[in-house]
Amino acid sequence: MELQNFEVKNQKIKEMFLKMKSESLEKFAQRLNLSWSNWGFGMESLVDSAKRLQRAGIEFIELHGNRYGQDLGYKSIEAEKILSDNGLRVSGICGMFSPDNDLSSNRGIIRQNAIDYIRRNVSLGQELGAAYFLVVPGAVGRPKKIDDTEFDRSVETLRCVADVFTLANIKGAIEPIRSAEVSFCHTIEEALAYIKALNHPGVQHINGDVYHMQSEESHIGEAILRCDQRLVNLHLADSNRCALGEGSLDLDTIIMALYIIGYNRQGCFATPEPLGPGGDPYPAMYGRPDKEFLDKLVQKTVSYFRRREEAVLSL
Repeated sequence: MELQNFEVKNQKIKEMFLKMKSESLEKFAQRLNLSWSNWGFGMESLVDSAKRLQRAGIEFIELHGNRYGQDLGYKSIEAEKILSDNGLRVSGICGMFSPDNDLSSNRGIIRQNAIDYIRRNVSLGQELGAAYFLVVPGAVGRPKKIDDTEFDRSVETLRCVADVFTLANIKGAIEPIRSAEVSFCHTIEEALAYIKALNHPGVQHINGDVYHMQSEESHIGEAILRCDQRLVNLHLADSNRCALGEGSLDLDTIIMALYIIGYNRQGCFATPEPLGPGGDPYPAMYGRPDKEFLDKLVQKTVSYFRRREEAVLSL
């Protein structure tokens, strides 16, 4: 039977993976670095989140960029002790960009909020040894465009503060988001165009998200290959935005594509962010945590990911 188009693409990636494995087996010795994005745990203490991730065997955490004001968010000394006590290191900071701190806003005070927010949270990342900071060019939860120049305003605003990334030695990583949640920058190609327009050494990387990619890309594996060395973090959730293994996501092809681009190296992370189905996910950051549910969510996801990784590497 003739293969479907996506199966043809899957097969090409598998052939590339097997060829690379046969020629350079040593490149597959290191496993992918698994992190977890903690803002989806809601109003839970960092202590409880850290203990959960330690129990699941996770060594990295993507911290919620929760310094929304001078008196808000993580205190570095306290956070560092909690994470160290639980064997965790910070992979990156998840920047949260809402209509209140929208880089592309047509209101100057909102754009200044975005600049100040980035400064505070990049400082958090620098203090805790983060490798990257995630930037969304437009507001999450605002899928309707403001006007035809929001891309240009976003670039202009981020350029005002982009030096903080180079000074902090943190990679600015642009995240494309599906069109149901943001008004522009939906695909890897559009993220690359944004990076090119910005033209700043501090913002040269991409934060991918497979949930958004399945809506906006023709093939997730090919999109990962297109990112190549620019990919610094990849958010993971199954096709229904639930735990890995609970939907129809082709995780094996994703894992193969990651190994092809040498993603199993220091400073690159696969980061589950299963937020559940729905529209704007940001309200989840203020939800009341169901500890039993979250424990199972993490354990299921980590166990399934590692099983599939080993299955792929045994090919």
